[in-house]
Amino acid sequence: MLFEEYWPYFVVGLFLYVTVRVSYVFYKGLQKRNMGLDKKNEDFGKLNRTNQVNDVDMDKDSSSEEDGIIPALPSDLKHIPFNFEKIPEEIAIAKSEEFFEMMNKRRTVRQFSKQPVPLEIIHNIIKTAGTAPSGAHTEPWTYVLVSSPQTKQTIREIIEEEEEINYTRRMGKVWTTDLKPLRTNWVKEYLTDAPYLILVFRQTYSLRDNGNKKLHYYNEQSVSIATGFLLAAIQYAGLVSLTSTPLNCGPALRTLLERPTNEKLALLLPVGYPADDCLVPDLYRKSLKEILVEF
Repeated sequence: MLFEEYWPYFVVGLFLYVTVRVSYVFYKGLQKRNMGLDKKNEDFGKLNRTNQVNDVDMDKDSSSEEDGIIPALPSDLKHIPFNFEKIPEEIAIAKSEEFFEMMNKRRTVRQFSKQPVPLEIIHNIIKTAGTAPSGAHTEPWTYVLVSSPQTKQTIREIIEEEEEINYTRRMGKVWTTDLKPLRTNWVKEYLTDAPYLILVFRQTYSLRDNGNKKLHYYNEQSVSIATGFLLAAIQYAGLVSLTSTPLNCGPALRTLLERPTNEKLALLLPVGYPADDCLVPDLYRKSLKEILVEF
């Protein structure tokens, strides 16, 4: 009876209670959120001030380092007139065509003759590779020339052991399938048949006279360019070669050849004359139209 008479008041009271309660909860949540934002802003301000201080300190350090930096090349490096002799255009065209025809005969050879090659030819070839450009003229290359039969045999054993694992486990079916038409596998007879092996190491850095590191900028690109010079010189001298990248053999070969840790094996090239029964894949090279974009 009492409820029936006063139920509207109960409903209104309940509504007011719920409204106040929800508003209180919302207000507390908003207050906590604002406090959190204030804390984050305060932390960010501290971090920002710290970073500014660190930036100043870094600037000071950079300034002090710059003040003490000595260039790898002499500060007073002399610049001299470039000795350039221009040749007539018709001769230049003929020479460029002649050079192309010579290089177009180059092939990757895997069957080598054991016929000896005069050492002077190999030295001239490596000297030619040494004329390649390099980042900041650091010349980040070392050419290790191997002619010792015992050392060549050890190199072959190291490489063939890893190559068998590469072909059977690491390289995968797609890679090994692509290599099948070239008739190559993990047996590398050319490593002991060729009279010379040239192992090209790239120097990641060297040491100055005071013992500090001398950075070798763009050492990978520089060594790649130098290897191109090397291949061209090999072809020009009437010899043949093969560019190989012994996978996972670098550390073992570096140790065998007593190279320092700042040198990384880039390429291995057997060099000599082709065997009498040498076969090469009948491949074609892309035409000028396929490789050139002109604007």
